[in-house]
Amino acid sequence: MKQRRRTWTKVVLGIISCLLLIVISGFVYEGIASKYDKSQYPPLGRMVDAGGYRLHIRKMGAGSPTIVLESGSGESSLSWRDIPEKLSSFATVVSYDRAGYAWSEEANTPRTGKNIVRELHTALKNADIQPPYILVGHSLGGMYSRLYAQTYRDEVAGLVLVDARPENDARRTNKIYAKERPKVTPSPLISIVLERLGAFRLFPNFMLNGRVEYRDRKSFVNIVASPKYFRSVAEEGKLASTTEDAIRGQHLGNLPVRVIARGIQQDLTQFGISKRGNDQIEQSWQMGQREMLRISTNSKFIIAKKSEHMIIHDQPELVIQVVRELVSNIHHYRSTIAKANTDH
Repeated sequence: MKQRRRTWTKVVLGIISCLLLIVISGFVYEGIASKYDKSQYPPLGRMVDAGGYRLHIRKMGAGSPTIVLESGSGESSLSWRDIPEKLSSFATVVSYDRAGYAWSEEANTPRTGKNIVRELHTALKNADIQPPYILVGHSLGGMYSRLYAQTYRDEVAGLVLVDARPENDARRTNKIYAKERPKVTPSPLISIVLERLGAFRLFPNFMLNGRVEYRDRKSFVNIVASPKYFRSVAEEGKLASTTEDAIRGQHLGNLPVRVIARGIQQDLTQFGISKRGNDQIEQSWQMGQREMLRISTNSKFIIAKKSEHMIIHDQPELVIQVVRELVSNIHHYRSTIAKANTDH
């Protein structure tokens, strides 16, 4: 019996030692790789003061109005892929990373829509990027874009809402999600531990499957994934309701607004949602897309027939087309007003 106990003790100690070695090796590997990445993947734009911390802002092209791209939850400036470059062929375009995302520093203020919008405004001013702006917001970024237009109305010439999150969607779907009990995303603490262990870097196709598209995984691991990123994304999600409340029932007069809604229903059954629940959630989302037409007397509805939620990936050319047409309309309106004033 004593011999067996000794044997099992050695086996257990051996397993624990191996696990500790793996953990320590992971931490060391990730630390070295992260430091290397910082030198290999420098910011594509400028680091600009946003009021106590710095945001990463990339400006391309020339001309007015300036197009400002606002990414969705968990999506960085890199998520727009080639869209900024293509937009820059006919206008000034700005893509940026919210606090904690990619190259941007972590903020010392709560991640409410009010703070996010104010800090973007400060950064644009400090970067000498002048209004008027056309705000293009995807998903959660659509709510921030709407709040920016509401807060700084005189600076905004138009809005393009790309499958933007409706302000009443949570109210309609909370009961559905509570009943369905879907698979939850890992807590920020778990994600941070996994990132520190090098799990995303070592096993990207396994760890990021269903979270990050294949072609974006390399940039996610090397640039985006970090403790500050996971903390910021989680806090934005918790405080999103403050932005919903701030824009609920808003009206922006005759501001040009273009609503691009997905044409293909999202499949949430892979996350444990039933078919019935999935249909109800989609119905709520589509209802919210059409309700956003009410925020302006000058709004138009466009369906991205070949897209699910990531329209900026599925049909980027449609986003570019809608923005281009809006820029042309604004130029035409300005020239008409200028001609009328000259004639008088």
